[in-house]
Amino acid sequence: MLKKRIIPTLLIKNMGLVKDVNFLSERRVGSVLPQIKIYNMREVDELIILDISASRNNTNIDFDEIKEFAKHNFIPLTVGGGINKLAHIEELLLIGADKISINSASYRDKKFIKEAVYNFGSQCIVSSIDYKIKNEKRLCHSISGSVNENKNLIEWIETLQSLGVGEFLLTSIDLDGTMKGYDLELLDIIREKVNIPIIISGGCGSYNDMLNSLNSGADAVAASSIFHFTQLTPNGAKSFLHENGIHVRI
Repeated sequence: MLKKRIIPTLLIKNMGLVKDVNFLSERRVGSVLPQIKIYNMREVDELIILDISASRNNTNIDFDEIKEFAKHNFIPLTVGGGINKLAHIEELLLIGADKISINSASYRDKKFIKEAVYNFGSQCIVSSIDYKIKNEKRLCHSISGSVNENKNLIEWIETLQSLGVGEFLLTSIDLDGTMKGYDLELLDIIREKVNIPIIISGGCGSYNDMLNSLNSGADAVAASSIFHFTQLTPNGAKSFLHENGIHVRI
């Protein structure tokens, strides 16, 4: 049985570490590098770094910045933000990323996803999808949540899965930063439709939220606010989950 994963998420903007609510009202919460070192000391399962300014400003991710972060990181690293060329993926893998998160570019050119999978392998490509609920429908959004793509989330998941991506990072914009719990209803809907790993993101406020999501079909939980603004830790989460029957790396 594969072990369930706890994955801290770091959002970077203009070289700083930020946290927002519903993808709005960004609050600077410190510097990135010290946080990376802390998570490495605590031996978290993986780390996700997303440059939220790259797609918004239509600029490239800062490769030099990522290279510096990677020098101090010794755990599996997923990197995303404004990635829309195979050369971007190649460069990030060369400087230390293990997986690449692609979001906005997939709406513009599905061929790019197929080529990314073909050239670098499914295990390397993470499809990141941000979504909001409107009129009881989950709709995909791009450019850090600012553009409604008018695509049904479930249908888009099925499309991307058919293109060969290796993993999904699914983030509820409505729940992001609220610490009200993950979108368990989504997991109930898709767990029979998706045969690749699912990372659920947006809304984690307690260890119980993680437990409920993992019991509902998620393969990993991504979290940010809970680690920035409470005394809860990844190690504490693992101990709690282990005590409640979840197969995690201790």
